Amino acid sequence: MQTGIIFDDLFLEHDTGPYHPECKERLISIGEALQSCPYSDRLFRLKPRPARESELNLIHPFSHIRNIQRTAGQSFTQLDSDTVASARSYEVASNAVGSILEMIDALFSGQIQNGFAFVRPPGHHAEPERAMGFCLFSNIAIGAAYALKKFKLSRVLVIDFDVHHGNGTQSAFYNQKEVLYLSTHQFPLYPGTGDFPELGSGGGKGFTVNFPLPAGCEDDTYNLIFEKMVTPIGEAYRPELVLVSAGFDAYTQDPLAGMDVTPKGFSGIARAILDLADKVCEGRVVLALEGGYHLAGLQRCVLYVLDELTRNGHPRNDWKQTPRFRSILETAKKYFNPYWKF
Repeated sequence: MQTGIIFDDLFLEHDTGPYHPECKERLISIGEALQSCPYSDRLFRLKPRPARESELNLIHPFSHIRNIQRTAGQSFTQLDSDTVASARSYEVASNAVGSILEMIDALFSGQIQNGFAFVRPPGHHAEPERAMGFCLFSNIAIGAAYALKKFKLSRVLVIDFDVHHGNGTQSAFYNQKEVLYLSTHQFPLYPGTGDFPELGSGGGKGFTVNFPLPAGCEDDTYNLIFEKMVTPIGEAYRPELVLVSAGFDAYTQDPLAGMDVTPKGFSGIARAILDLADKVCEGRVVLALEGGYHLAGLQRCVLYVLDELTRNGHPRNDWKQTPRFRSILETAKKYFNPYWKF
């Protein structure tokens, strides 16, 4: 069965202005990489569609939807200090959400085994009631809510490996056990959320799992976190679908953060996620693009992840334990052991 992708020039029409890091050149660089992809016959190309208002409303109140709609036709609207909208941004953002929903539908209809939606604007910082951090709508959160409702699922796992914490996704499900939100991110760093004690509340206590990581974490540390902690948590939760906020700004040369992950490291992360999905949910995984601002690095990281999605992966690594990993492991056990064992 094939890997689905969504890539469309429509997503270039969200204009963030000069010198903004979340720019159309990010997607152009990915498009160039896809053109040179040696296994294009294994990529099933799906088309984006606009999300319906009722679908956006699964996470966002109509007041927020209207705020974004009102930017349509306006040349430039400043939504917060670093989040902007242009004349077609509502249309583009709606299609970013709809692309994820289209891919989830294709997954459950048997058209694809897994998929990657190359969309912008990104989504994981958008709070239910406001745009934030380059994000207009909470793309992956809407995808999770949509899958729960349409396919009558009980458990969706959202994995977020963007270097910035996905505060919006966390907020959307903080009181719920139907979505387990699990994030690896640099801390402290924008937006300032995602520390270990943020575990969820009420019926959702224990179903928010944050790994706040110090700057400088490299391939070994990241991959051991996925191997030794993320995987056993996922196996215990037994999701029926895995959704991934795939940000590549933990890349070693990314200008917006201070991590040291290489394309090979992202390949290992993708493999760990796929292995988990194979064990618990028949391989059902959908990734959606979030961050990643070093254009050449973004190209390489995306291709390495596509290698894994198409089962054209790289040789497996034996990741080495580091003092940094052991420290993270001990702290994580202290916070998570009431809920998860590893």
